[in-house]
Amino acid sequence: MVSIHQRPAWTIAEAQATPEDVFFNRRTLLKSFGFGALSAAAISTLPGIGRGAEPDPTADLYPATRNTLYKLERDITPEEINSRYNNFYEFGSHKEISQEAQSLIVRPWDISIDGLVEKPFTIAFDDLVRRIPLEERLYRHRCVEAWSMTVPWSGFPLAALVDLAKPLSGAKYIRFETFNDPDMASGLKQVWYPWPYVEGVTMAEARNDLAFMVTGAYGKPLAKQFGAPIRLALPWKYGFKSIKSIRKITFTDERPTSFWEQIAPNEYGFWANVNPGVPHARWSQKQERVLETGLYIQTRMFNGYGEQVADLYKDIKDERLYT
Repeated sequence: MVSIHQRPAWTIAEAQATPEDVFFNRRTLLKSFGFGALSAAAISTLPGIGRGAEPDPTADLYPATRNTLYKLERDITPEEINSRYNNFYEFGSHKEISQEAQSLIVRPWDISIDGLVEKPFTIAFDDLVRRIPLEERLYRHRCVEAWSMTVPWSGFPLAALVDLAKPLSGAKYIRFETFNDPDMASGLKQVWYPWPYVEGVTMAEARNDLAFMVTGAYGKPLAKQFGAPIRLALPWKYGFKSIKSIRKITFTDERPTSFWEQIAPNEYGFWANVNPGVPHARWSQKQERVLETGLYIQTRMFNGYGEQVADLYKDIKDERLYT
């Protein structure tokens, strides 16, 4: 029998992907996006870039080998832009939190895995990241606020972590929880928020090929403002589902109530799948502003990943799948 591999609709030819030598050459990349006037000295002052703070013990794992099945139809958002425009409410409710996020202490960093598993355990991030082979994937990221970017994430499939955890048959959901240290992150002192940040996915979503545990970006360990040392990436969902700086992973038979659901259940739901036809309570989702160009483009169903994920939701009735 001849095996026929059908290329997913969201991929492009390898020749169209950003060449690796261009991608890793910061000066060339800046010029290609019209930032040629930025000097090397200016670049070195950007948060998380060229500062060489404390040595990262996992730096030898990067750049990870790119998985060519995950490609983009647009250019990668330059690191110099992406690293300066971040949502990370633990450090503030504005976008320019990259400097504040440098106070995040990522060593030591232990992750507890508990709930409906064969044996609960705690594992140091530096051990976990060497247990599962890393790869790089190019993903689109669509924020519920109607802006978007494209990122070269490094990490491993969430499914591999599920296998490591050995969940029991009764586990239906995975609940993720981040850190809760007000002395380290000033945003946590805002008592009107239901800290710590919590998110959740179904076991079926967790085992989908696209669900990705991120440990690096732009060919290096994950910057603090991106959610170091480990975060989630669910590219078919709005960005708030991709929880940052994960400390605890719980397998459960009860659906988790996520952070934004608790704050505004009329605006944010559990599923949060991207759908241009379903508006947010306060704005349209038909278009998105591309972060590096400022131009608006049409938003795609499931952020363009419908071929891979639409079947996950075909039998779900009477639920808000898209907000």
